[in-house]
Amino acid sequence: MQEERKGEIYMLLLSVLESWFPIFSLFSIALIGAMYSFALSVSVATVIFLALIIYQKKLPELFQKDARKDLLLTTFYINLLFILIFIGLQYTTAGNMAVIIFLQLLFAYLYFNVFGSDKLSPMHTAGAIVMSIGAVTVLIPDDLSFNKGDLIILVAAAVAPLANLYQKRARSYVSSESILTFRNIVALPVIFAIAYFSETVPTSDKLVEAAPYILAIGILVLGLSKILYIEALHRISITKVSAMLALLPLFTLIFAYFALSEVPNLRQVLGIIPILIGGYLITKPEKAADV
Repeated sequence: MQEERKGEIYMLLLSVLESWFPIFSLFSIALIGAMYSFALSVSVATVIFLALIIYQKKLPELFQKDARKDLLLTTFYINLLFILIFIGLQYTTAGNMAVIIFLQLLFAYLYFNVFGSDKLSPMHTAGAIVMSIGAVTVLIPDDLSFNKGDLIILVAAAVAPLANLYQKRARSYVSSESILTFRNIVALPVIFAIAYFSETVPTSDKLVEAAPYILAIGILVLGLSKILYIEALHRISITKVSAMLALLPLFTLIFAYFALSEVPNLRQVLGIIPILIGGYLITKPEKAADV
């Protein structure tokens, strides 16, 4: 199987896993708050990653000299990304955030395709555009209005491709598990500090009640799906990865219908069509040039 095709399959699988994130988070946040949900989920993922790299005898990769710069920059930009998102969410809605953060595709296209050397073919470019139209159609809320929170989220969208760039570079030196272990270990003290000063410490009863959702987020969303994400970045362009994230709202709509009995409106259903068309175009292999 071609490496690019593997990357596309990884993106499809992670879209299925990460589409559960809003659903699991909805239950967890209601019990213990947003930042404690995030901090504990990251903790679960970190324990798994650390155990995995110790078992695979990859612990020295955390101290790989050649990867150090990219690992540190990955950690910085990933943390900056999430901090901006959580700050922005204090002033805007989740619906606005979902639309604006998807603009990372636009920034990725500008950074790496317009001003960079990572070019997409016309067919794949068309697929990215069509998927974007579908994703925005699905995500855009009925009462979209812009405020300072939206501007903060827009900065986060501009940061996202940079985080992806350094993750992609770090992967050429060390494994996905090592990248995730490193960035999580460095990030955890910051995340717990933000949680402690911004939210009430949850009771033991609430923690026990939230445990299944925390484990699901930590293992599936922040664990397995993040490995798939970095492996996909290792094989396909950042712009294509950003475009294929349009599959997330599609799967979230499907799973939310069964898990939460949330019925999508007509606009959201219509938005699925360009996502599917764009997904076909962006993953369709290019024909070999005639000799």
